[in-house]
Amino acid sequence: MNVLRIALALGGAAVGLVAAAPASAQFFLRSHDFRGETVKGHEDGLGQVLPGATEAELRAAMAWNVRAGLNVAALQCQFEPTLLTVPNYNAVLKDHEAELKTSFDTLTKYFTRINKTPKAGQAALDQFGTRTYSGYATVAAQYGFCQTASAIGRDATFVPRGSFGDFAMDHVRELRNSLTPYGEQQFTRYLGRDYASQPRLDAICWNKKGEWVTKKCGAFNWPPAAPATATAAADVSATQTAQR
Repeated sequence: MNVLRIALALGGAAVGLVAAAPASAQFFLRSHDFRGETVKGHEDGLGQVLPGATEAELRAAMAWNVRAGLNVAALQCQFEPTLLTVPNYNAVLKDHEAELKTSFDTLTKYFTRINKTPKAGQAALDQFGTRTYSGYATVAAQYGFCQTASAIGRDATFVPRGSFGDFAMDHVRELRNSLTPYGEQQFTRYLGRDYASQPRLDAICWNKKGEWVTKKCGAFNWPPAAPATATAAADVSATQTAQR
């Protein structure tokens, strides 16, 4: 009896732990793998180019880049609350507040250094911020971007303070890759019929009884036949099912 009580107690505790952990939204049976290599900050496809930037300035740019991506996700991905993009982003701002401020100050000094006047430097900094944020706006790739930003934001909350820049260098390529739209990776999608097409509805092709007039419009060839590859796949599937 004691053993049973212990087992029930452990089972109840396990259920409580599972219930306490928020589920992560899954839009596909298998999502595309967006992971990328660690960057140094000067590679193509990472947003605005910073000519003459030092390693520290590039690191600051990548940190700000990831911060901007998580910010856009917090605004754009609220359609699926289980992604937790809003609380993750807020946690990142709180946990890495000091380093993010240092990154911003470093970028400010960079744009002041490469421009002739403080006013021009401020304008360039503002332009950098605007382009960085707008670079993460997406519609076609929303599912992949939101899922990826959710995972990166979650992981960022566990990064030791002072290491967010290194984390950004490791994950900014992944975040950028997620802006390319991908769908279901487990199964290919195929519609057996071309539902976008329709048969000819010209009056000349139909007699008074509503019958197709082959002599005037040729053979009635709608709906279109499925491609040979799809037909073969269906035949294989049917054969396998019959053999079970």
